Amino acid sequence: MKLGLSGHLANGFIRSPLTPLFLLAALGLGLIALLTIPREEEPQISVPMIDIMVRADGLAAADAVELITEPLEAIISGIAEVEHTYSNTMDDQVVVTARFKVGVAEDLAVLRVHEEIRGHYDQLPLGVPEPLIIARGINDVPILTLTLSPEPGLGERWTDASLLTLAEELQSRLTSVDGSGLSFMVGGRADQVRIEPDPERLALYGVTLQQLAGKIGAANSAFPVRPVFQNGAVAQTLVGETLRDPASIGLLLLTTRDGRPVYVRDVADVVIGAEPSDHRVWSLSREGDAHAEDAQAEAAHGATGDWVRTPAVTLALAKRPGANAVVVAEQVLDTVETLRGTLIPDGVRVEVTRNYGETAAEKANELFFHLGLATISIVVLIALMVGWRESIVVLVVIPTTILLTLFASNTLGFTINRVSLFALIFSIGILVDDAIVVIENIARHWAMKDGRPPIKAAVEAVAEVGNPTIVATLTVVAALLPMLFVSGLMGPYMAPIPINASAAMIFSFFVAMIITPWLMVKIASNAGEHAHGAEDSETRLGRGYRAIAGWVVKSRARAWAFLISAGVLTLVVMMAIPLGIVTVKLLPFDNKSEFQVIVDLPEGASLEDTERVLFEAADVLSGVEEVISIQAYAGASAPFNFNGLVRHYFFRSNPEQGDLQVNLASRHHRTRQSHDIALEARELLSAIPMPEGTVIKLAETPPGPPVLATLLAEIYGPDGETRRAVASEVRRIFEDVDFIVDVDDSFGQPRPRLQIVLDQDNLEFYGVEQGDVFETLRILLDGRAVGYAQQGDGRNPLEITIDLPRSERIWAERLLSTPVPANLLPGDRTVVELGDVVSVREVEGSPVIYRRDGRFADMVMGELAGRYEAPIYGMGAVAERIEGEDWPEDLPRPDIRLFGQPISDDAPTLLWDGEWEITYVTFRDMGAAFMVALAGIYVLVVAQFGSFRAPLVILTPVPLTLIGILIGHALFGAPFSATSMIGFIALAGIIVRNSILLVDFIRHEAKPDETLRETVLRAGAIRFKPILLTALAAMLGASVILFDPIFQGLAISLLFGLLSSTLLTLLVIPAVYVVFKDPDTPYRTDVGKAHAED
Repeated sequence: MKLGLSGHLANGFIRSPLTPLFLLAALGLGLIALLTIPREEEPQISVPMIDIMVRADGLAAADAVELITEPLEAIISGIAEVEHTYSNTMDDQVVVTARFKVGVAEDLAVLRVHEEIRGHYDQLPLGVPEPLIIARGINDVPILTLTLSPEPGLGERWTDASLLTLAEELQSRLTSVDGSGLSFMVGGRADQVRIEPDPERLALYGVTLQQLAGKIGAANSAFPVRPVFQNGAVAQTLVGETLRDPASIGLLLLTTRDGRPVYVRDVADVVIGAEPSDHRVWSLSREGDAHAEDAQAEAAHGATGDWVRTPAVTLALAKRPGANAVVVAEQVLDTVETLRGTLIPDGVRVEVTRNYGETAAEKANELFFHLGLATISIVVLIALMVGWRESIVVLVVIPTTILLTLFASNTLGFTINRVSLFALIFSIGILVDDAIVVIENIARHWAMKDGRPPIKAAVEAVAEVGNPTIVATLTVVAALLPMLFVSGLMGPYMAPIPINASAAMIFSFFVAMIITPWLMVKIASNAGEHAHGAEDSETRLGRGYRAIAGWVVKSRARAWAFLISAGVLTLVVMMAIPLGIVTVKLLPFDNKSEFQVIVDLPEGASLEDTERVLFEAADVLSGVEEVISIQAYAGASAPFNFNGLVRHYFFRSNPEQGDLQVNLASRHHRTRQSHDIALEARELLSAIPMPEGTVIKLAETPPGPPVLATLLAEIYGPDGETRRAVASEVRRIFEDVDFIVDVDDSFGQPRPRLQIVLDQDNLEFYGVEQGDVFETLRILLDGRAVGYAQQGDGRNPLEITIDLPRSERIWAERLLSTPVPANLLPGDRTVVELGDVVSVREVEGSPVIYRRDGRFADMVMGELAGRYEAPIYGMGAVAERIEGEDWPEDLPRPDIRLFGQPISDDAPTLLWDGEWEITYVTFRDMGAAFMVALAGIYVLVVAQFGSFRAPLVILTPVPLTLIGILIGHALFGAPFSATSMIGFIALAGIIVRNSILLVDFIRHEAKPDETLRETVLRAGAIRFKPILLTALAAMLGASVILFDPIFQGLAISLLFGLLSSTLLTLLVIPAVYVVFKDPDTPYRTDVGKAHAED
């Protein structure tokens, strides 16, 4: 008998003393990898987004586009590997964003942007300040946030200013933790020495703001000069001194314009305290148990305790690239614990409001548990259906293969995350297939009792199934690897699946051929003594199969009827998707422990208005049972996650903008999924009375790559007025669709603006320099920092600033009395009132101008909740209404495009973007990967059997997997997602593997004296047990992830697809042979060849 590669491997290692050493080495390498590989919750997708911010002082948005935005876009779009450019242009400011292709290194992207802008700086208009380049990437997303707040009743002692001071000290301690990266704080107000000028008192004494700023700045100056000799020594020399006593500032003497001396305190109030608040952060929690750390107290949240509101400061910490999120988070929290009672005093709570390290460890531990559960289930299956000795072999083989795969994954730079672990769990059922086939065949050969020694029988058993096993393994790899070339944001998210699963399959082959025979000889060779003879080659399962299959292949007519019925059933079941019985979605929502509420009041709303709406929303959400704490951010953004990184939430700093960070009880202590809680929260928030124009959006952590909005319509058109009119109508349609929620647009309402204009005639009349007026207005309305008051003793210096109190930032006659110097004539020291040389008018601000890839566009955004949650259904509902009769007659109806910007802007066009773009690209590429997989499998099977028709027979059962897949999704009410598609593609390899084992037996074990019908029945009866075993093993591997929200689709595909296709494969392939060959004559094609090989 020719041994082939498999037989030679088995023969070479079955007696070798190196085999156990290889086994131990594999286990050792895998354990080292398991201990050292970084752990994260999700794959780290590198999508560098570089923001270029440019001040456009005095320019309206339309003018800023022409002068700054377009030249800057031209510069950025020429940079290598920039995929998209986006720009938001508003009055006085331009923000251009360069989005690089997935996988580009962030530091390389930043360097390219810097170099390109520096090299083309001359293309920017005169007077434009240097652009500020801000780079944010996945490694800047905080993995840990700590919220500092006072114990209830201690709010007066611990204000947001004192909390900020404490947070700064804590930040300096925590950033020294190994592996910690970017850190920042949200909330709090720094202490300062504030000189609050009184315009009326300034006018009374004739003191200008320039004099006030100049005097304080000069009095706070100190600088070193060259050393001088004193008493025979060289002394370092310092000129001047900095102000250390803030009270002394009020005693500084000023000389009025007419020569009178006055003190600073005569014209201004000197205040030592927190800076005026432009944002506020509050912590809302249940009194008594809100910060409890034990599970029992956490489980009690939502049922007891009154809610209390205290000022807060949030400290956010990211990790360095490549650092282990679990380790970094644990070390930071350990450091915090050591600082309690010393740096962190009694009366201050430090609440962990985000801990991605803990969730990563929790998810990893849970998946490792599922991995172990699947392993034990498969071992029990082998013990029941083959034997307990063989199950011990499987118990060794599975961990060895998994640990080798982890070693390869670590070497390739992957981390342990939910996707890579799901890849292992998903592959555990198929990686054991090689071992099962080898084990079962060795056991069958030993049971023949034909006088061969156990080692020779084992080697020949391995050789018998070796070639088909090699091809079968390669078919699974061929099915999985093309998924590696999925483009877009989903590419790196899915990459661990084809790489880890393919590596597992390759390792499993070598383990099955090298280690499994050695283990069988060592552990199970005595089992043959108790086995039945060769006459029992057909087991009871095989005889049961023969009874059913015999009916199908009894005649050609029955075989044709069966094949046609299977085809029709497949087509009927596929109608479940267009009929909406099974919906389609990129990825379902995961079960997280947080979500955000985004509040946008009308432009021009005050911080107090925003705070009021946030508190009302928090009060409503406090009634949700699973909510344990809420942080309110008014005029600021909560620490951003990956979703906020893509949506640029960290730029939200206007008074009318606010966030709620809603923290839920651990998923082990609640029965509902976070998505179900979010749906209830959205219903509750919709009932809140809000100012007209307010938009409240609920942002859940996306299960995959985030987008600007789930449902995103970009409106292109000939001019801004037409675009905004069409967008407004599209927004109305969005709001009419019951399952489209959180509707918003990109242009909003024009912001109210005051324009202070200089009266040129009066300037000349009063002899006032224009620059002096500008300087006065800048100090008066913008404030001016003039230095620092040193505190000593390691305390932070206090900033000295001239600024109006927040309560007086009202444009009124009082401000107009501020004196302005009249210095036009030499020696002139008179002053005039500000109101004599300026006038004020109200003007309407410009709408925000959005551009994508150099084209003007306006956006309408929405989310989906309720009946449908995938963008394709919202797109259909909106398109139906646009084409309907309700569209205004005086407004051009937009063309609708699914992908690609329109060629011309002469007519309005609606382009769908958002999650739809990722969905389209993902399913397009996965469909192409499926075609490539089928082509690769075809080539492999042609190489194995030397026939062009045999692969067609083997591939016949692949479409039949859809029967079980779609029925399973319908039964579970689950959407057909990207993970479902992964399961479908993987099934192609698994089913072909089973088909190969069956067809190979038919072709090589046919007897010249039996009919084709008997050959196929005998082949099916003998191969039924290993095929059933491999299918059950894969189904057991999938069953442990059946209730994971994201990977449920994969589990359903494997479970139900394998169930239907395995049973149908064992019937369809015999039926195909009977239909296309004479079932009553012997199978002759390769009989001679088979005997020649023997």
